[in-house]
Amino acid sequence: MAIYRLTIMSIISRFAPSPTGFLHLGHAFSAWTAWSRADRFWLRLEDIDTTRCRGEFSAAILEDLAWLGLDWEPEVRVQSEHFAAYDAALRRLAQRGLLYPCFCSRAEILRAQAAPHGADAVYPGTCRHLGDAERAAKIAAGAPYALRLDMAAALRQAGPARQFFDETHGWTIAAPEPFGDVILARRDVPTSYHLCVVHDDALQGVTHVIRGEDLRAATHVHVLLQALLDLPTPVYAHHRLLTDAAGRRLAKRDQAATLRALREEGADPQDIRRQFEEGRIA
Repeated sequence: MAIYRLTIMSIISRFAPSPTGFLHLGHAFSAWTAWSRADRFWLRLEDIDTTRCRGEFSAAILEDLAWLGLDWEPEVRVQSEHFAAYDAALRRLAQRGLLYPCFCSRAEILRAQAAPHGADAVYPGTCRHLGDAERAAKIAAGAPYALRLDMAAALRQAGPARQFFDETHGWTIAAPEPFGDVILARRDVPTSYHLCVVHDDALQGVTHVIRGEDLRAATHVHVLLQALLDLPTPVYAHHRLLTDAAGRRLAKRDQAATLRALREEGADPQDIRRQFEEGRIA
């Protein structure tokens, strides 16, 4: 596969983990990949889900990355401290008529689809056409709801198809339609990954988003949001994912070996970085 590159004088990148557990080697590889290419490197804590994120994991992220030999800009952005900024972005979208409340439970969505696609299934648009009076009545009655982006309306307002540059795949047309009407806020989590990531990348002047291949599809949604919010689109690079002996990507839920455990076992951080550089870690 061809590898494309755009030349930029200064590369500004970031690593943005969620503090829901200790970092594993897959996280370390992603952080190192972004850090090794950057002239300036930001560390960001994506802790918007305050029910799952923990302060102890936030502190451990800083400790483990420092042990690995990485450094970053002095200010660590903690997203839970900036909900007002994300709410302002949501209000901009709402003022353009691009958001609507969705009162459907996950079970109701799955029944409407008549196919068990799971949590990542595309929303069928059940609440998109509710009238203003019905929406207001449900909200007044205390019905829980999420705010969804009206994808069709968003695409119309964004105008002609947007392109982004992917260092592996070259210039790519953003095609977010398969995501459907994505959720941008919930009652328990007042913003979303999609919204926060585009807001903060622009705020921190990120020129290169360097992250795992598992997030490449989400780039299509992010480029749309950048257009709607008048934000710049950075260069994207999506690196390979580290896998275990069975070929599964390393994940917290599978109890992948953590940097904390490797530290306790006496691992040499310089050796880990050499293995990353030489491609000796699967």
